[in-house]
Amino acid sequence: MHLFEKTVSSEMIFDGKIITVKKDKAELENGEIVNRELVVHPGGVCIVPVNEKGEILMVKQFRYPFGEALLEIPAGKLEFGEDHREAGLRELREETGAVCEKFEYLGVCYPSVAYLTEKIHMYLATGLSFENQDLDDDEFLDVLKIKFEDVLKMIMDGEIPDAKTQCAVLKAARILGK
Repeated sequence: MHLFEKTVSSEMIFDGKIITVKKDKAELENGEIVNRELVVHPGGVCIVPVNEKGEILMVKQFRYPFGEALLEIPAGKLEFGEDHREAGLRELREETGAVCEKFEYLGVCYPSVAYLTEKIHMYLATGLSFENQDLDDDEFLDVLKIKFEDVLKMIMDGEIPDAKTQCAVLKAARILGK
């Protein structure tokens, strides 16, 4: 079959709280057997929350792999089999305290297609009102309100390197005519 690889064998290397690492052998369409390394992840959800002033609610939090605090849109990891819409509404409220009247699906993003199984579902949240923020015990972040146009400029100027934020904000900008 053209443009298809058949998994011949699979070995779990690591089974952690967030990811599983596997080493597979795959058969290519020419019959050759190659090694494939996979990071298996249950997926995630991210939200572009836009208030009545045209500001995006952004979160700034420390990201250990990069050793720095990054500016992102609210997001969270899914549990295997969890409904991404429900998870998105939950993450929006937990991280920012916001609830929304309209929650529009923007599609899915594959952040790293060569070795990672993670799929991130993206949403646009509008008609915001606020309740109490409900962060996890190990979650520390600041919520900032930034004009939509300023976030777009920050993305284009390389100040926001996070892929899910770039993708979701640019899709939301198209929908909102920004």
